[in-house]
Amino acid sequence: MSKAVFYHAGCPICVDAEQMILDYLDKSKTTTEVVHLGTDQNRIEEAEKVGVKSVPALVIGENVYHINYGASLDDVKG
Repeated sequence: MSKAVFYHAGCPICVDAEQMILDYLDKSKTTTEVVHLGTDQNRIEEAEKVGVKSVPALVIGENVYHINYGASLDDVKG
């Protein structure tokens, strides 16, 4: 089973993307985790290491999918 991690910062673009994208993933094949970097800032370094440049972003395996553009990780670090 693959793992998908959805990183976001809580902005309206991120919330919309989370609701739409995660509903389409096949839950019998993929486990999902949602990481709100605005409230869980200790996970920003992890996001950077896997290749996330901006949020919202979906990471499946080693693939990073940047969805629309809500904020750069530098903006999230604030």
